[in-house]
Amino acid sequence: MLEVRGVQKSYGARTALAGVDLDVAAGTIVGLVGPNGAGKTTLVSIVAGLRRPDAGTVRVAGFDIVDAPAQARPLIGLAPQDTGVYLSLTVRDNLAYFAGLAGLRGRARRASVESVAAALGLTALLDRRTAQLSGGERRRVHTAIALVHRPRLVLLDEPTTGADVRTRAEILAMVRHLADSGSAVVYSTHYLHEIEELDADVAVIDHGRIVARGGARQLVSAHGSTVLALRFVDGVPPAARTAGAVVNGSSLRITTEDPGAAAAALFLQLGDEAARLRSLEVIHPSLESVFLQLTGRRIADRAAEPAS
Repeated sequence: MLEVRGVQKSYGARTALAGVDLDVAAGTIVGLVGPNGAGKTTLVSIVAGLRRPDAGTVRVAGFDIVDAPAQARPLIGLAPQDTGVYLSLTVRDNLAYFAGLAGLRGRARRASVESVAAALGLTALLDRRTAQLSGGERRRVHTAIALVHRPRLVLLDEPTTGADVRTRAEILAMVRHLADSGSAVVYSTHYLHEIEELDADVAVIDHGRIVARGGARQLVSAHGSTVLALRFVDGVPPAARTAGAVVNGSSLRITTEDPGAAAAALFLQLGDEAARLRSLEVIHPSLESVFLQLTGRRIADRAAEPAS
């Protein structure tokens, strides 16, 4: 359903995408994960046809997003990070308007509005003005707008950011339903536990490249290791920079099969410098440790580079 080949994008001297290849089949969910500035949002916006790549191709159901946008774009449903709804309209009118833009008319449009509203718990809110809704309810309307025309490719960029528990559960349930119904879903998120809940394939993007791709269990088996993660005040002391340790600013990580012994040995090396230790955590094999192993950063860390 989605074929991305060699996609590159730069903003001045900054490279956002450095040759991305990505395939997403119908009926599957791919979790796109990476730190801020890794290129997630740039990639999603190029696939949606909102930005042009500097090089490479994107095809949706065989249609090139640049050369055949009239054929490709109606197949895509996009819910970007920032909530975009018309506050002065009712929920029903928001959904009907966007369904109409996608070409739905009459009975088909009404049925689609009712269907997506029911799936996302919006039926009781259909005749309320969107300005009167809570933040979580608006997030559900925002997601419903992307799905109301029943797209074959769904792009969700951080869909549960700021969402309440109910909204999050309903969005995840809807994503599973979309895949079961044959849609291809690209689910960009910082929340690795959501990828695990969705049993999605994973594509890890870092510095504009896909650095790993596969099922969660496959990636944990291939890359997951127990990691000793430490943070220090005022940088990592020289005594902590042991062989094999990875330093990133004031953080240090050590891959080890015996974290207790590694921690004890490190404290002996540190001596009085141990007072500078701010935190110590043992990270057991998981998607989190895979991400740390591949990128040198925790998924929750914010990169210094601008968000892409």
